[in-house]
Amino acid sequence: MKTTETTITKKNVNVKTSLLAALIAAACAVALPQLIHVFGAVTGLGTLPGETFLPMHLPVMVCGFLAGPVAGLVAGAASPAISTALTGMPVPAMMPFMMIELAAYGLFAGLLKGSGGDDASSVRYMIPKVLAVQILGRAVRAVAILIAFYGLGMKMIAPPMIWNSIIAGIPGLLIQLALIPVIVKAVDMASDR
Repeated sequence: MKTTETTITKKNVNVKTSLLAALIAAACAVALPQLIHVFGAVTGLGTLPGETFLPMHLPVMVCGFLAGPVAGLVAGAASPAISTALTGMPVPAMMPFMMIELAAYGLFAGLLKGSGGDDASSVRYMIPKVLAVQILGRAVRAVAILIAFYGLGMKMIAPPMIWNSIIAGIPGLLIQLALIPVIVKAVDMASDR
C-alpha cells in the first residue's frame, strides 16, 4: 500500500512541477517579447527585433527540455493567447499560428528531453536536439499556414510568409542554439545538488 501512496504522491509532485514550469515559461514568453519590443520602439526598429530574435520560442523550448512534453505543449499553446490578451501581440490573425508553432516546439523539446542517455543534457547532445526542434516547429507552422491558405482560403496569410519568417529569424535560431543547451545544462546541474 505504501508504494501506491508513494507513486500517487510522486505523480502529484510531477504534475505540480510541470504546471509550475509551464506557468513560468508562459510568463517569460509574454514578458521577454515586451522587452524586445521596447528595444524596437526605442531604436525605431518597430517589431523587427521580435521577428528576428524570436523571444517567445526560447522559454517554451527550455520548458519542454526541462519539464517534458505536456508542460512544453501547454506553455507553447498558452503563451501567444495570454500575450495577445494582455498586450495585443501577436496580432489576433497570427496568434493561432504562433500557438501551433510554439506548442509544437514545447512538445518536441519535451519528447527529446531524455534522449541521449545519462549525458542527455550535455551541450553536445543538446545542440542537435535544439536543431531538430527548430526544424520540426517551423515545419508544423508551415503546414498550418499552407492549410489555412489553400484549404481554408485565408488570404491574410500567404505561403511566402513561411520562408520570410525563417530568414528573418536566423539570428533568433542561432541564439537558441547557443543558449538553450547552456541553460538546460545549468538547470540540470543545479538540480543535481
